Amino acid sequence: MHMKGVLLYNISADKLKKIRVILLRLGLQGRVVTEEEFALPVGQLAGVEGLSPAETPQEGSEEAFREEMLVMCDLPSPVFSAFLNALRQNRCQVALKAVLTETNAGWSSARLHRELAAEHEAIQKAAKSVHRQ
Repeated sequence: MHMKGVLLYNISADKLKKIRVILLRLGLQGRVVTEEEFALPVGQLAGVEGLSPAETPQEGSEEAFREEMLVMCDLPSPVFSAFLNALRQNRCQVALKAVLTETNAGWSSARLHRELAAEHEAIQKAAKSVHRQ
């Protein structure tokens, strides 16, 4: 059984306090992931059984990252929406957000960050090109 909650990466102390209040109100867990844990499978951090570092393909050195990132784990749809709305209402902007999936559960946090950052950048470029037209 894995957590119903959110993995938290590089969140500033002030923002972390606000997010913890939101999580508490929604009855969710929050887990701060440390830089030392960035090489572990995201699913393992969320408590998914059967994942171990040995099963994760070695991707070379797992680089640290500084950007804030949230990974939402097993949130029912209404709770997912309530969490995102509460983030907006409390002005807790976090650009990089993901949902734990079967695919990314085996990825390291560093790999998930790379994928999200690339996707975020592509979306930003697309938005800028639309605004220029």
